[in-house]
Amino acid sequence: MKLVVVGLGQAGGRIADEFARLNQRAQGRRGITITTGCFAVNSDAADLSGLTSIGKDHRHRILIGSRKTGGHGVGKINEVGAEIAKEDGDKIVDAIRTTKRFFETDAFLLIAGSAGGTGSGAIPVITRQLKERYIDKPVWNLIVLPFEHEETTEERTVFNVATCLKSSYTIADAVFLVDNQRYVRKDSSIQNNLTKINNMIVEPFYNLLSAGEEKRAKYIGAKLLDAGDIIQTVVGWTVIGYGKTDAPLFKWPQEWGSDFRKKGTEIQKGIQAMDEAISELSLKCNPADSRRALYLVSGPAKEMNMDMVKEIGDYMRDIAPEAIIRNGDYPRERGMVDVTVILSELSDVEKVRHYYLKSTDLIPEFKKRQEETDDKLKALEEVSKDIPSLLQ
Repeated sequence: MKLVVVGLGQAGGRIADEFARLNQRAQGRRGITITTGCFAVNSDAADLSGLTSIGKDHRHRILIGSRKTGGHGVGKINEVGAEIAKEDGDKIVDAIRTTKRFFETDAFLLIAGSAGGTGSGAIPVITRQLKERYIDKPVWNLIVLPFEHEETTEERTVFNVATCLKSSYTIADAVFLVDNQRYVRKDSSIQNNLTKINNMIVEPFYNLLSAGEEKRAKYIGAKLLDAGDIIQTVVGWTVIGYGKTDAPLFKWPQEWGSDFRKKGTEIQKGIQAMDEAISELSLKCNPADSRRALYLVSGPAKEMNMDMVKEIGDYMRDIAPEAIIRNGDYPRERGMVDVTVILSELSDVEKVRHYYLKSTDLIPEFKKRQEETDDKLKALEEVSKDIPSLLQ
């Protein structure tokens, strides 16, 4: 499957940069292309300068709203982010349209952090513009939720998240939810944490996108998972997970036979990878709330067998009993077995409900504070009315 990836705002641009790096890896190691274009869009020129893999030209790093922001961002006010996206959206659409291999694109993936200003405000606006222009291609959003400390120290963060999620869900074909807090490593520096988190967000897409683009027969699965399967699965609120377990390339002589112990070990490796994929889902949720699901098993061809696939399928059926489940295998990885899982069309997402409720409580508080501020300013003006002005 091939995507056009558009990162909006600082977080979105950095994750899009990881997708560009992922595409370079797919081309270098596998000779296949999984993104037809990667773009970073921001109102802050410095953020765009910090990227490493996305092309440096103005068509791949797109500065918007420079007349209003002077190239220094919108200061976490996502209403301004939405406004400049409406004004400069044509820049983004034109850049995407001129991509050399755009006609091969299967879907759009727009990425943004929900707590900021530019990405949070722009993602629903650009999603709508792309859907109006390209009605035959799904437009997905990948929205990153803030760290816990961001929520507790700045109330505006919660409001931005709620408005971003509501606006995006009403227009996008699907919304991948990613909770930053689930990826935190407390003993690492901020920079190392963010780099690692962005890598972990993108990694589950590697085999998922690659499987349907393979050209060599020995790497094409017995049950191919292609763009059509993914498009039919990814709808509404969506989470993605990835797990892996080692599958040693060298076999000791006593392992060469096909006794029951070896068979059981192979099956167990698949279950371990599936366990990790579910425990490392991009957002905590109840899998039973999903109405569509997908899993892809990848590993050495000799390590994957029908019993393993059946056991993983039974596992998925147990945790998502009401979901339509699609699956595939991808005999590509060496030295490990990994599983990619998508749970989609979630009927209930506790974290999203939390943001909606908290934001609803905050709106009257914001209005009350503004009224109090206005009253104090009026009182201050009143007591100063008899003082002459030097400007007259």
